[in-house]
Amino acid sequence: MQTRKPIVAGQFYPARQSPCITEIYECIREGKPAESLPETIVAGIVPHAGWTFSGSLAAMVFSAIKQCCSVDTFVIFGAAHGYHGSSPAVYAQGSWLTPLGEVAVDEELADSVLKTDTAVADSSAHQDEHSIEVQVPFIQHLFTGAKILPILTPPNERSISLGGVVGEIIKQQKKKIVCIGSTDLTHYGPRYGFTPKGTGANALQWASTVNDKEFIDFAVKLQPQEMLASAAENLNACGAGAAAAAVAVARKLGKTKGLLLAHTNSNKVMLEKMGTSCAEAVGYAAIVF
Repeated sequence: MQTRKPIVAGQFYPARQSPCITEIYECIREGKPAESLPETIVAGIVPHAGWTFSGSLAAMVFSAIKQCCSVDTFVIFGAAHGYHGSSPAVYAQGSWLTPLGEVAVDEELADSVLKTDTAVADSSAHQDEHSIEVQVPFIQHLFTGAKILPILTPPNERSISLGGVVGEIIKQQKKKIVCIGSTDLTHYGPRYGFTPKGTGANALQWASTVNDKEFIDFAVKLQPQEMLASAAENLNACGAGAAAAAVAVARKLGKTKGLLLAHTNSNKVMLEKMGTSCAEAVGYAAIVF
């Protein structure tokens, strides 16, 4: 049985069990949802930066799901930072290892997805990708015994097709399945080679209140095609395909709108936690459907 080992433990989140659990508790404490939640949650969008910067927003989504229901399997649509295939790539067998132990892949669900020809089985595509990995310890801690189905999701129309198919499969399942799309938002500043409004405080404000907001608004309105188009034109999401897939699932399962729980960026977090700022910022949002 193949086991995917962690690649960013010790960088994006703690590499040992006890500190990992401690930081999860801290993220949950910081990320308590302030909004009234839907009666049911079928999908969510979470960021995937280091937990210091975006862990509280990821925890916010998982905590909201925990309040609404128990979950048997999480389908995690990941951003495809280094995977350049045109089809979504499924990690179809085995398990994932984190500092909290192993979590099993839902192989039965993987088979159902692969039979639809909307994705391919490719565990090697996941080897160097962090966008799914940083979510898994939250699932292990909050949803004991839950399985996962990791799928890297390129930013193209196939992500929307995949989401629709996964939503249809979920309708036919007796077990509770929730889908997560993993994306960060605008990567702004000289470091990222993206400065359409120049540099400085006003430019970073634009990245958050205009550029991020356009993508968030399309997500909340459940408009996956517009999400992909906006990300391609405005560079406001690195995991647009993953987020669009989650939105497509939500639409298939009858949702008509999403709920934005929180929106921030790395520069704001640095100011709040470290009392310093920089010329760059990456946006983060927590959304449930």
